[in-house]
Amino acid sequence: MMTNNELLAALPALLPKAIGWAEAMEKDILARGQPLTARMVTVARIVGVGRPEDVRILEVDRIPMPENEELRQAAMVTGLFNPDITGMTFGHGIVICKGHWTTRLVSHELRHVHQYEAAGSVAAFLPVYLHQVAVHGYHDAPLERDARGHETTVS
Repeated sequence: MMTNNELLAALPALLPKAIGWAEAMEKDILARGQPLTARMVTVARIVGVGRPEDVRILEVDRIPMPENEELRQAAMVTGLFNPDITGMTFGHGIVICKGHWTTRLVSHELRHVHQYEAAGSVAAFLPVYLHQVAVHGYHDAPLERDARGHETTVS
């Protein structure tokens, strides 16, 4: 199992694979996902999403893991993939595990959409996000803390 220090060292080589996987995930979600409801558009605007009309949400049985073994291992080390993860964002695409759709979870993931928009692209966002997760751990990464700070149950 890879340590956080080993992950930091491996990150430059892993980034192109992670970006490619995330961009492919976004493309698939945008093609197959559902647009936001009017209520969720309101939530998206509250948490800072600039283009809520571009967001799509795809319900899945489980969060898809990368096929690449190195990416899977890195995701496990950082806590990106653990039994408590029920949603994940890729640009304007969000996956939510069936049975876990809540305003709180969607607002958290929509804040990540805002973060992607602020960065400008998947390729610009992921290096910052993954570095934070490698240094601070998933739970304490500044972008995760920001997303938790924008969770809401009010729509």
